[in-house]
Amino acid sequence: MRNKSLLICLLFFFCTSAWSQATISNYKVFLATASSGSKNLLIIRKFEQYGNTNYLAVDLNTMETQILRGDKLKTNGINWQKLYSDYASTSYIKALAYAKNQSFALQDAGIIHGWPKEKGITLTIDLCPSHKPLDRIIFTSLISEFGKIEKPVPIALSITGRFMLDHSDDIEWLKSLETKGDIDITWVNHTYNHHYDPKIPLAENFLLEPGTNIDFEVLQTEIALIERQLLPSVFFRFPGLVSDNSVTNSIINYGLIPIGSDAWLAKGQKANAGSIVLIHGNGNEPVGVTDFIKLLQSEKQEVFNKQWLLYDLKESISEEFKQ
Repeated sequence: MRNKSLLICLLFFFCTSAWSQATISNYKVFLATASSGSKNLLIIRKFEQYGNTNYLAVDLNTMETQILRGDKLKTNGINWQKLYSDYASTSYIKALAYAKNQSFALQDAGIIHGWPKEKGITLTIDLCPSHKPLDRIIFTSLISEFGKIEKPVPIALSITGRFMLDHSDDIEWLKSLETKGDIDITWVNHTYNHHYDPKIPLAENFLLEPGTNIDFEVLQTEIALIERQLLPSVFFRFPGLVSDNSVTNSIINYGLIPIGSDAWLAKGQKANAGSIVLIHGNGNEPVGVTDFIKLLQSEKQEVFNKQWLLYDLKESISEEFKQ
């Protein structure tokens, strides 16, 4: 009996030790430039994990993110003013500057349209907090329609921390689709809690609710992603697409690019070439899901002929600001 108790204690010790190592600490905004081969990188976060210092970095031209070990990288601290001056020609800084100029609208601040290289769209799926299961039919339909033409199929998922917390099986299922090479996900920060009260005016709702801790809403979502071996992008979607000038500039100062939509299907907005399409995949917007499935079916022949494509959000935005 004593040996059994000792074994249980040892298992508990090793499990808690592994958990404490995997848990992220000292996660914070950190601005620095670095080089990796021919890439110009901007460090936007610094944190501790597995006993190491790590950085979240973004390629200033492609907007691809990556996590790098601190002991393998030489960094040079920088501030936003110098960044905007020294790297004004890069797609990333151009996109941030554009978003700043679009920061005054109550809804749809930021970038709402991508680069229409050909006929096609950039698909964004919002995963707000929900007790309903993930609408998996969206993903299986995409793989069915596009899998033979575009593989992996590019999708941007606007994820909340609470969705991750309540839908671990769905997250693992999505990860399995990535592992198999069926889809390629860009993880968009959609805040942790996604506060919403239908009785409150928009100007005081969502992130504009008095007392909202923006730091927690942004950074805790990134922490939740990394702890699940998911890679945060530099894109952000406001809950309800609602913001004001102050909160938009706050988000931009985290190094995040606000992404809106010019084709929220459940609201009857039509998708055109280059549209950033918005649907909800959290079970709460069946109309939008139905409309998207109909859209896929109506464009089936164009998809087959490679005349109607899905664009990767990173590529769509970086190409939009490349010139």
